[in-house]
Amino acid sequence: MKQLALRIAIAAALVAAATGPLVAHDGSHGDISKVNRSITIEDGGCAGHVDTVNGSVRVGENAQVETVETVNGSVRLGRGAHAESVETVNGGIDLAEDVTVARDVEAVNGSIELERGAEVVGELENVNGGIEVRGAHVGGRISTVSGDIRILEGARVDGGILIEEPKGWFNWNQNRPPRVIIGENAVVGGELRFEREVELHVHESAKIGTVSGATAKRYSGSAPF
Repeated sequence: MKQLALRIAIAAALVAAATGPLVAHDGSHGDISKVNRSITIEDGGCAGHVDTVNGSVRVGENAQVETVETVNGSVRLGRGAHAESVETVNGGIDLAEDVTVARDVEAVNGSIELERGAEVVGELENVNGGIEVRGAHVGGRISTVSGDIRILEGARVDGGILIEEPKGWFNWNQNRPPRVIIGENAVVGGELRFEREVELHVHESAKIGTVSGATAKRYSGSAPF
């Protein structure tokens, strides 16, 4: 999240110029940059750097883009799409089946979901919002501050899990500790490190690395939540 603070400042400066949501449909282009518009890359299309301030980004099936960035808006990559990295501040990120992201996927206020066969080579990171990896692969670490984490249906995470202690302006009152569920046949390598209270539930068939800061509760059958 190295540049997210800068993007928040840019959004604040530009939001006054809002003229209402518009949609730009782009098939095969170079870089695409908008301010108060959503962006759609058509199925099978390609683009370079794709960014907007107030708007969502939709990347069609089997499309290819370089970076995807938005400040206020969600991001969805369709089945078989490829991106180098994906980032948003306020909005969820959804990676459909067989999507590949070559580097990191980052959000601040928003959920992150990976569907079956998706792969993120780098890290998966947010602050607020659930993270679900369902039959998918994350090569790096998954980290959050207050979101629940669900690793399900034989998903694999190579770089471990980190739930950070809330600090600074993130240090608000929490209704309950985050829940972490490592489901049936899931594998989480590396360290599972928890800097705050969490509920950690691990299926009896799952394999996990070293746990720090929590006690794993083993379960059988379907996920407890």
